[in-house]
Amino acid sequence: MTGFRGSFLRFSDEAGQQQELMLTPDLQRVTIGRSSQADLTLSWDAEVSRLHAAVEYLGAQWTIIDDGLSRNGTFINGERLVGRRRLAPGDRIRMGTSLVAFHDFSGVADDATRTSTGSFPTLRSLTDTQRSVLIALCRPYKNNAGFATPASNQQIAGELFLSVDAIKTHLRTLFSKFGVEDLPQNQKRVRLAGLALQSGIIADRDL
Repeated sequence: MTGFRGSFLRFSDEAGQQQELMLTPDLQRVTIGRSSQADLTLSWDAEVSRLHAAVEYLGAQWTIIDDGLSRNGTFINGERLVGRRRLAPGDRIRMGTSLVAFHDFSGVADDATRTSTGSFPTLRSLTDTQRSVLIALCRPYKNNAGFATPASNQQIAGELFLSVDAIKTHLRTLFSKFGVEDLPQNQKRVRLAGLALQSGIIADRDL
């Protein structure tokens, strides 16, 4: 996927191998479910409905819709999806026991979700402490853990032997550097972790 600019869904197949489904505006609706007729088939997951959810291209944005399609619900970053929601880079979609991650390198997102490759900070622009905070924040995602959430301020402080206030200060700087400072508070940490991993600034081997 090196050098690719676009949107795609990343998921693990039945054998645990990572797969990617490209998203293009030419195909404006991508269905996800257990049925072999679905565009993204999760046939091995008994908790996934035959037609579970759909990803749709709407107004230059990728959105996900469940709208009662599924039996067990669809969860975005741990929150149950109700109706339709715009997808943001780094979002983690859980259906049954399966995890699908949304990635976007197209650079067409609006100001609230702009994450084109040109807007990422570089590794050299981060201090050693900022990078250590990012690694600790992302550590729960090691090995593509399906139900992970970013580490808490207390967990990061304990790992780095810093005060919680110091961690908050570093995170505020990182939120600004990654362009997520204007997001709702409950989304900032998830988005920051997703972008750090998506951009390659933090790799699985770092965790």
